[in-house]
Amino acid sequence: MTSDTSELRAAARHFGRRGLIGTGAAAALAFAVGLPAAGAAHAAELDERRVADDPFTLGVASGDPHPTSVLLWTRLAPRPYEPGGGLPPQRVPVHWEIAHDERFRRVVRRGRTTAHPEFDHTVHVEVGHLQPGRVYHYRFRTGTWTSPAGRTRTAPHPGARPAALRIAAVSCQAYHDGYFTAYRHLADEPDLAAVVHLGDYLYEYAVNATGGARAYTDRRLPAHFNRETVTLEDYRLRYALYKTDPDLRAAHAAHPFVVTWDDHETENNYAGGTPENDVPPEEFLLRRAAAYRAYWENQPLRLPQRPTGPDMRVYRRLRFGRLAQFDVLDTRQYRSDQAYGDGWRVPGPDSQDPSRTMLGAEQERWLLDGWRASDALWNVVPQQVVLAQRRNVPRPDIKVSMDAWDGYPAARARLLDGALAAGVDNLVVLTGDVHVGYALDLKADFDDPGSRTVGTELVATSISSGKDGADRPANWGDLTAANPHLRYYNGRRGYLRVTFDERQARADYRTVSAVTTPGAPVATAASFVTEAGAPGLRPA
Repeated sequence: MTSDTSELRAAARHFGRRGLIGTGAAAALAFAVGLPAAGAAHAAELDERRVADDPFTLGVASGDPHPTSVLLWTRLAPRPYEPGGGLPPQRVPVHWEIAHDERFRRVVRRGRTTAHPEFDHTVHVEVGHLQPGRVYHYRFRTGTWTSPAGRTRTAPHPGARPAALRIAAVSCQAYHDGYFTAYRHLADEPDLAAVVHLGDYLYEYAVNATGGARAYTDRRLPAHFNRETVTLEDYRLRYALYKTDPDLRAAHAAHPFVVTWDDHETENNYAGGTPENDVPPEEFLLRRAAAYRAYWENQPLRLPQRPTGPDMRVYRRLRFGRLAQFDVLDTRQYRSDQAYGDGWRVPGPDSQDPSRTMLGAEQERWLLDGWRASDALWNVVPQQVVLAQRRNVPRPDIKVSMDAWDGYPAARARLLDGALAAGVDNLVVLTGDVHVGYALDLKADFDDPGSRTVGTELVATSISSGKDGADRPANWGDLTAANPHLRYYNGRRGYLRVTFDERQARADYRTVSAVTTPGAPVATAASFVTEAGAPGLRPA
C-alpha cells in the first residue's frame, strides 16, 4: 500500500459524507488527496521565460460549444509522466488567442489566464462574444512556447434550423488494450459539430511498462502506472498517460468534445456512493472526489461542472439551433446499487422495484422538463449504458445486465413514458459502455415486438477496449435471436458518425480492423437511418 493510500484511509476514518461536503471538506480533501492548503491559490508566479521545455505535451482541446462561446483547454506539463508535470508549485501565465483562420492573421479574441498549481496547471478559458455556427482556430502560449493549434466550432444560433448537423460518438478507450487508431481517422472527419464522448475516457487498471497490448519495444513506461488509480496524483498521472497518445491529441485538436463519464474514470461498476471493492463508503467518497477533480481538470468542461468534494454535476443541456437538443446524462453518480450483486442475472423483484433509480429524482425531473420545453426536431440523449432490453438467450431462462437499464426497468419505463408524454417524436439515444456497436429500436413494450417504436438507440463501440474484437462476437446468434428490436450488432473497434437533417438521422458505423497493432484503416461497416416522425431503423 502506498503512503498516499494509507493517508486516504486514515482520513476516511474521521470524515463521513457530511464532513466531506460540509465545513470539513477542504481539510479532509487536502489531507487525503493532496489538494493544496488554504492560500495556495496565491502561490508565487513563475516567470514564464523560465519554462525551459515544451509545456504543451498534452495538446489542446475545446468543448461544450454554445452559440456565442466555447471552452478552450490545455495543461502545462513539460514532463507529463512526473507528478506535477515537471513544473514547480507556482502559478504560470498563459496567453491564448482565437482566430478566423488557421494562420492566425485574423485574430478575433485574445487574453491572458493563469495555470494554477492546485489545478495541476490545467487551463479552462471560456471565450465569449463569438459568432454562431462558425469555425474558429485557437492556440496558447507561455514563455517562448506556442501550443499546437486547435480547431473548434460554435453552435448555431438558437433560432436557426441548420440544414444538417454531423457529430461523432465514441467511448471506452483502455490504453492497455490497444492503440487509439480510430481517433486518427476521426480527426480527419470533415464538418463535425462535436465529438460526444460517452464515458470510460480512461481506465483505473494498471498499465505495465510496455503499455499492455500495445507491446512497446521503443519505450518503457514508469512503474507508477503499473497500479490501480486511487489518489488524486494517480488519476492526474493517468490522464497524462492517455493524453500523450498522438491520435487522441489529434482528435481533440480537430473537433470540440462534449464529454460525460461512466464508471472507469473512477472505479469499475460503482453505483452512486457504493464502490465495487469492499472498502468503507467514506473511503470510496474520498476516492470519488479525487477522480472527479482529475476528470474536470483534464476535460474541456465549463465552470458549472467543477466538482465540490465528491459531487460533480455532469448532466447538462446543449442546443444546436432548432434542429437538435442534446441532454447529456449521468447514469453513474445518482443510481441505486445494482441488484443481485451486479453482472448478468435473472430479473426479479429486487431489480423490478419501482423505487430504483438510474438518474436520481432531480436529474430525471430535469430531463422530462427539458423535453416538455424542447422545440427541437431531434432530441438526442448522450448517456452511458444500454437503454433497450437485452436478453442473453432466445429461451425462457433469460438473464439481463444488472448494470444497464435492464437492471432498472421501472426507471426505463419512466424515461420512455416521459418522452411520449412530452411529445418527443424523434428520440435518439447515444450509448457507450459495451465495446460493441448496436443499432436498436426502443419499444413501448419490449416483450411485444409489434408494440410502438418510440425512439432509436445507437451504441458506439469502443476506441480500444476489448482489443481487436470481431465482426460477429461469440454471442452474436443468441443476442440477435433473443432481441428482435436489435437491428445491428458488430464487435469491432471504431466510432459512430451520426448526421441529423430535416428528413432523417443517419448512423454510420466506422470500424478499424485492429488496435493491437497501429495504423489500421477505417471502413464503414454499416449504415442505418431513422426518419423524422417515423421512429424505427432501416438500412441506409
